[in-house]
Amino acid sequence: MLVAATLPRLAVLLAAVASVLIVAAPLVVAVLAPGLPDPGLAVQCTRLTALTVLSFGIAGYFSAALRAHRSFVPPAAIYVSYNVGIIGTMLALHALWGVRAAAAGVAVGGLLMVLVQLPAFIRNVGFGPARAKRAPRSRRDRDRPTLIAFGLIAPVIFFAVFRQSQVLVERFLAASLPSGAISHLNYAQKVAQMPMVLSLMICTVTFPVVAQAMAAGEREKARRRVEQDLALASLAVLMGTALVIGYAPQIIQVLFERGAFTHEDTLATASVMRVYGFGLLGHCLVGALSRPFFSTARPTWFPALAMGAGLLVNIVAGAFAVGWWGTYGIAAANAAGISTTAVLLLTGLGSRMVAIQVRRVAVSIGRLAVAAVAAGGTGWIAGPMIPDPTVSAALGCLLVPAMFGATGMAIRALEVTALPGQIAQFSSQLTQRFRNVR
Repeated sequence: MLVAATLPRLAVLLAAVASVLIVAAPLVVAVLAPGLPDPGLAVQCTRLTALTVLSFGIAGYFSAALRAHRSFVPPAAIYVSYNVGIIGTMLALHALWGVRAAAAGVAVGGLLMVLVQLPAFIRNVGFGPARAKRAPRSRRDRDRPTLIAFGLIAPVIFFAVFRQSQVLVERFLAASLPSGAISHLNYAQKVAQMPMVLSLMICTVTFPVVAQAMAAGEREKARRRVEQDLALASLAVLMGTALVIGYAPQIIQVLFERGAFTHEDTLATASVMRVYGFGLLGHCLVGALSRPFFSTARPTWFPALAMGAGLLVNIVAGAFAVGWWGTYGIAAANAAGISTTAVLLLTGLGSRMVAIQVRRVAVSIGRLAVAAVAAGGTGWIAGPMIPDPTVSAALGCLLVPAMFGATGMAIRALEVTALPGQIAQFSSQLTQRFRNVR
């Protein structure tokens, strides 16, 4: 009933927003990127990618519904299908459309994100076909599920909008910088966020456990699960951060240095990526900490307000720093803003939702940060010693975790010493979740 009441109206709303963006694309480009020398091309690309407002929204709705039903494989496949759509469209149309093919690929990829989940969504969730057999209800009764649903998701929507607005702030500030600045920011951000994305897989799989515990009033079970998720996610993201910061030039050189992407671009992108790296823990914690807030039956606006405060810090710091440090200032402002949100969510979670031991969690994360500094510094020194960037980066994938683990053991970081048992437990839970997939 809830899906039947909300999904059609959500689709109409998203389609309307996409239509407005298509019509207002010239104004959007002028406001967000005032320094572009060729706004006409940007307008065309904006209109193509505006279609993703509808496709991404529906794909996200499908993913949330499927995860609530403990179906994780189709949501996990959306990024594969998304990239297949982008790469396939670019290969097919790049000779004819040039850079427009990339924008068209984003639109095609968004559509594939919906289609890859559609069969599982119909099978596991459906659209409420039995409602036709029920007794007729008044308009007020019919609208009530929709009003309740939108009341619940409104805080989530504002939280997501504020978080994604960080990208718009960066692009706006970088539009006045020399040519290539936006590309350096984009490449650096995409690569740097990989450790954060991988670490949040832990919280995604265990999210239904937290939601069920919260719904059943099992606060102690929810507390233990949240603290374990924070520990594992922080360990994963900080180890990845150490690798990203330590071997930034080698990673960027292997991935991008060819064609028009010169060695100077590699150095600039790597430097920006290292600055972004200082905000990866904040991004990870925001993703992990926001889930318990949205696991309750009543709506809570605290995460949206915390994200709004972080966005404000990002805007103010970025506007000040861009004139002094250019792209480095923009990346540093991003790290400062998301870290502000992470601190607010961490302190607010214990007092509002789940009584986690904030001080103990902070100390644990601090010890892991010390291990990350040691591992990242080792990689920074050792990376240039090997001329071949591929070999250097490959050896770094062994050196950095080894140094991270050795330092963690030396300072008695419990997350490192208990890691083997936690990996076994997580693997068991993950296997059980996939067995439940129909």
